Amino acid sequence: MTSRRILSSEKTFLEKDDSNDPTPSSSEKSDIAPVVPTAVILKLLGFTAAMVAGPIGVYFMTLNTIFHGPFLVSMPRLIKIENIAGNSTWAGATAAIVANVVLVTYVIVAMKEDQSEKLAAEDSAKKKR
Repeated sequence: MTSRRILSSEKTFLEKDDSNDPTPSSSEKSDIAPVVPTAVILKLLGFTAAMVAGPIGVYFMTLNTIFHGPFLVSMPRLIKIENIAGNSTWAGATAAIVANVVLVTYVIVAMKEDQSEKLAAEDSAKKKR
């Protein structure tokens, strides 16, 4: 088997990494501004919370209210009405619809934001003329 030998004049990968100093020198000004604007992060967090809480909340809300109905139980010499657990299939379908609504809303908001940035760039280009 062939292996690569490191010569004494060559630096290993670790030594090469040590030579690159990530801290700026005193003459350089460090840029600590976030790469992603705060509004975008807050929007993403809001839609993430809606994607988690919306479908789960709608599932249990519809399971226990809308799709929860009386059920006839026939017993010998007695017919009584009992409330049993709701229809989880319909509640799950409703939760899936809510998840899709949140997703489509996020896509629409993202497209509008992209269009607004493009329009702002065009307006600034017109003002420079």
